[in-house]
Amino acid sequence: MIPLSPSGGEGQGEGGVNAILFGATGMVGQGVLRELLHDPGVKRVLAVTRRPTGVEDDKFHELVLDDFFDFSSVANELTGYDACFFCLGVSSAGMSEKDYKRLTYDLTMAAARTLAERNSGMRFEYVSGTGTDSTEKGRVMWARVKGATENALMRLPFKAAYMIRPGYIQPLHGIRSSTKWTRVAYAVAAPLFPLWKSMFPGYVITTEELGRAMIRAARVGCPKRILEIPDLIELGRG
Repeated sequence: MIPLSPSGGEGQGEGGVNAILFGATGMVGQGVLRELLHDPGVKRVLAVTRRPTGVEDDKFHELVLDDFFDFSSVANELTGYDACFFCLGVSSAGMSEKDYKRLTYDLTMAAARTLAERNSGMRFEYVSGTGTDSTEKGRVMWARVKGATENALMRLPFKAAYMIRPGYIQPLHGIRSSTKWTRVAYAVAAPLFPLWKSMFPGYVITTEELGRAMIRAARVGCPKRILEIPDLIELGRG
């Protein structure tokens, strides 16, 4: 069982959790957003996005930006939050390491540095991936870049920084990927999910389980800084 952090205890004070979400329109971000909006312990959700999401909820707010590499002009609007769920990411397919690093490491760190400066009590959660290379020296390009990003995030002065490493994620509740080929792949795989779940419980997770686990880590903390699927499923049950 994963124990709570020494600072544990449910909630972030009487007012509840104030959360920032990056990647609200992606499949993982949609799942996290759904759970944030359904969680009575979450008071406010700010989605930082390139385009309006169309979501309407009393505790939901949007900050629409064109430039995700410079947050200096909106730093005040990113102040006063307890948690950040960074679900923004791109596929490395067909990309050079330089371009992938810019959209993965550089973009993530631009946001994280601003948030760390403005929110010393924040727990920051970064959606990475199974197989990420913490040594930054392996042969797989995306894994090296993700590893460098994780390592840099864990050096920032957050209250805590958690690296979320899901494997196969099954979308629920009508959540869909914005990428056509991914939607097709999930449609084909969906009937097999119950079988995979029973045979390989350590390798598959649903968007609901993932969202709940990330919220719990943000609320009560966790001694592990890198969270794989078994850790996330256990947290989600807590």
